[in-house]
Amino acid sequence: MIDRIVDFAFKRPKAIFAIAGLLTFVALLQFLRIKIDTDPENMLPANEFVRRFHQEVKKEFTLYDYIVVGVVDESSPAGVFNPRTLEDVYQLTQAIGKIDGVVAYDMMSLSTKDDVQSDGAGTVRFQWLMHAPPYTEQDALWIRSRALANPMFYNTLVSADGKALAIYVPIKEKKISYTVAKKIGELTKAYRGGERYFLTGLPLAEDAFGHEMFVQMALSAPAAMLVIFLLMWVFFRNVRLVVLPLVMAMDVVILTMGAMVGLGFPIHIMSSMIPIFLLPICVLDSIHLLSDYYEEYRRFPNKEEAIRHVLRKLFMPNLFTSLTTVAGFFSLSFAPIPPVQVFGIFVAIGVAVAWLTTVLFIPAYVALLDASRLATFGVRHEENPTGPEHVILEFARHLAVDRWKLVLAVTVLTVAVSIIGLTRIKVNDNPTKWFSKKHPIRVADIVLNRHFGGTYSAYLVMEPRDKKEEVFLDPAMLEYIRGLQKYLLEQGSVGKSTSLADVVSKVYDELLGGDKKNGMIPPTKEAVAQCLLLFENSHKPDDLWHFVTPDYDKLNLWMQLTSGDNRDMALVVRQVETYFKEHPAPQPLIYHWSGLTYINMVWQDKMVIGMFVNFLGSFLIVLFMMVVLFRSPLVGLLSMIPMTVTIVFIYSTLGFFGKEYDMPVAVLSALTLGLSIDYAIHFIERSRQIYKVRMNWPDTAREMFGAPARALVRNAFVISIAFLPLFLSRLVPYNTVGFFMLMIMLVSSVGTLLILPAIISAAPRVVFGHLEPEKKVSRCACGECMLLAVMLAASVLYVLLGYSLTRWNVATVIAVFVVVVLAGICFIVGRLRNNRMV
Repeated sequence: MIDRIVDFAFKRPKAIFAIAGLLTFVALLQFLRIKIDTDPENMLPANEFVRRFHQEVKKEFTLYDYIVVGVVDESSPAGVFNPRTLEDVYQLTQAIGKIDGVVAYDMMSLSTKDDVQSDGAGTVRFQWLMHAPPYTEQDALWIRSRALANPMFYNTLVSADGKALAIYVPIKEKKISYTVAKKIGELTKAYRGGERYFLTGLPLAEDAFGHEMFVQMALSAPAAMLVIFLLMWVFFRNVRLVVLPLVMAMDVVILTMGAMVGLGFPIHIMSSMIPIFLLPICVLDSIHLLSDYYEEYRRFPNKEEAIRHVLRKLFMPNLFTSLTTVAGFFSLSFAPIPPVQVFGIFVAIGVAVAWLTTVLFIPAYVALLDASRLATFGVRHEENPTGPEHVILEFARHLAVDRWKLVLAVTVLTVAVSIIGLTRIKVNDNPTKWFSKKHPIRVADIVLNRHFGGTYSAYLVMEPRDKKEEVFLDPAMLEYIRGLQKYLLEQGSVGKSTSLADVVSKVYDELLGGDKKNGMIPPTKEAVAQCLLLFENSHKPDDLWHFVTPDYDKLNLWMQLTSGDNRDMALVVRQVETYFKEHPAPQPLIYHWSGLTYINMVWQDKMVIGMFVNFLGSFLIVLFMMVVLFRSPLVGLLSMIPMTVTIVFIYSTLGFFGKEYDMPVAVLSALTLGLSIDYAIHFIERSRQIYKVRMNWPDTAREMFGAPARALVRNAFVISIAFLPLFLSRLVPYNTVGFFMLMIMLVSSVGTLLILPAIISAAPRVVFGHLEPEKKVSRCACGECMLLAVMLAASVLYVLLGYSLTRWNVATVIAVFVVVVLAGICFIVGRLRNNRMV
């Protein structure tokens, strides 16, 4: 097969590149139809309950996503409550209301909210909290006192210490939050006093990340390619050959992304990272081929024979490394997150295309190269190998072959210590933490959540189990809600909560003369209704319907959290469950959650758990593929050891260094699986090829740690160094990708060069036994037969469960049991057969 490919490439090189150019042109045309979707809410299927319920709640209670504008002055004794700062805030509020996409009517600011004041016993009046900028310090301090006296404004609009105030800017759509924030940022530049202006909020963080990720991709990908080019030039000293892998990588990215866009899939946060994943994978096979071509070129009379020889040697290793990577990423199609499914499928397609372009483009390109251009190319074998590569590899060979017991002992110790690190991993995520600590959004998040009750929102919607009219006019029910609010505040996870009970108690306090120390709920249902009727006389009576439906049978409790971490939101959910269990409501209630913070918790939990399950499943599939490649379950298991050690070690660093297991880390597990097995495949396959000639392990190891190991080391070095520029990004996921690429390449390459030869040194027959002269007595490898049966059953079952083609039931259990029984029968029959033969 490989000879036919080479013949075709050498006879039709121009046709190959012409077809590739045409396909690339068609793919580029598809980008005219590109659609961008940076909304993490779309991580969940459209019919997911929490997503549908969130939209229903927003519509029912007229809720909008909002940007938080914070104004902070920590240097002045009066904080932000001075005439000049309040005048700036007043003007800024008016200017923000004119921005396209802002829902001006629902803006929350000192100048857009009513102050409820006592107007004598039994009456109240409503007036704007700041109807105009104050002229004196006393006026400014009076505004502060009135705002702090209102439970709906305290720690929401005004910080408890008066050092900060907030403007909540509702927007019509989340996807315009980044644009609106930029316009607000331009407005704030006109105000240069002692105060500082901050912009944050979950919608802004999510939308800004989507925009900035494209910018970082445009900077990071070329930087990585430039580093790859320079390093490959250092190794091979031929610009024309070095350029080819980079051109191929770019072509694969264009073809893959063009196919995705052409099929109607939008560029989501996940799919926008496809190029950064494909680049290293595309270059891997090319480096293996070029490195061997560089080593073998001068051994053959012409370039065609040399490339034919190299492709023969590397065809199967490169094919299976690509297939295992495809399997690793394609397993993401089992994930419960639609964008992750798209990401996994198209990365898998890109890897397959990368393999095809490698076996076609490189021989075709070599065919077009004038032989004179390769005059200085290749290793001069008459020279004794020298240099740091040779010294390092000789040391590694000596260590792995001669001191194999030490290597295996260190490996076992490393795994044991790594398991301790794994137990310390904390699963958590927060989109705001996707930005570096110096990013303006991250800084704003830290500052404003230190001053206020929280910039992260969650909504708890409650309704009676038995439908009753006006249930939330019942004073006992309002007292129950206030008890829940107090309980959550005491627990510390919720910084502030606001409900219908706060509206009622505030109006009632003012009716009683403005003595807020009472904080009472009216004693009767009629009195509650009277308070709410009075509130409807305010400038913004519709504010009431943010907290309750007009028939008073459904209530919305707005919670503000100072943290958007999944684990903090999950803690609040558990606390609410505990309260409802330990404190039964006056009437049985059912409740559901809504809000971006809660939605993020749901989809991120689904992703993290789903990715972990997918990883285990793809591990089984890759293991089965290794068994097929090496035609031995034991060798298949052996090939997985360096990869397993790599994964355990890398993920243990998360626990030891306190890095949380978040969305980027979860996605990278597929990359870790696909790349880590690459080196083991090449090492075992090449060792077997050499052993057929040498027929002993020491000589095989000596040759193996020559050109093949040099190709492996170069490969690891180029890819790990190439992605160091990602550490300079302001986006944490890019830093994470850079770190994982560095660790995957280094640990898996070192593990392969030390662990595999050490195991082979301990038991060479495990890998090379089938190459030994056949014995007189043929024995059935019953243990391997049973192991293979279990692997096959587990792999098939995983695929069936992943695609919902089956479910755990009696039939499934029986099927698995039958496979194991048949394997056992095979074992018994094999033993009986062996006994007869003996």
